[in-house]
Amino acid sequence: MITTTVEVRPRRLTSTLLWAAQILLAAFFVFVAAGSKLAGSHGAVQEFAAIGAGQWFRYLVGIIELVGAIGLLVPGLAGLAAAWLAADMVGATITNATVLRNTTYGVNVWMTLILCAVFVLLAYGRRQQLEGLAATVRRGIRPPTAPEARM
Repeated sequence: MITTTVEVRPRRLTSTLLWAAQILLAAFFVFVAAGSKLAGSHGAVQEFAAIGAGQWFRYLVGIIELVGAIGLLVPGLAGLAAAWLAADMVGATITNATVLRNTTYGVNVWMTLILCAVFVLLAYGRRQQLEGLAATVRRGIRPPTAPEARM
């Protein structure tokens, strides 16, 4: 199959835009989101105290966000990392809308909702990676056939 220049340009542009978004979001999550949670910033400590789950939960969420941010920078894992962080933002949105709704942290609902939508779009943009990972997992789960069964 011969690919024309007209077909290649949109794919290259899309890939470039996806990588730009992934790099910016990874930097934000490493230095701001996960960084503040793992470093124990006053705001993060207060927010998780208001949630009431304990400070261990702050560390867990920080690690989840750090792993997701690093995954955004790994070519084969970017789609999975985007889906991972979208799920994290779903949880954050629900927590902000329900548990923190009457606090100063309840304002974060819109920010987490927008981040969730961006991560969903990134995962969609990397859907071929996700399909490839799913196919690999399916192949790995199948039980091996016994030599007698092949005869």
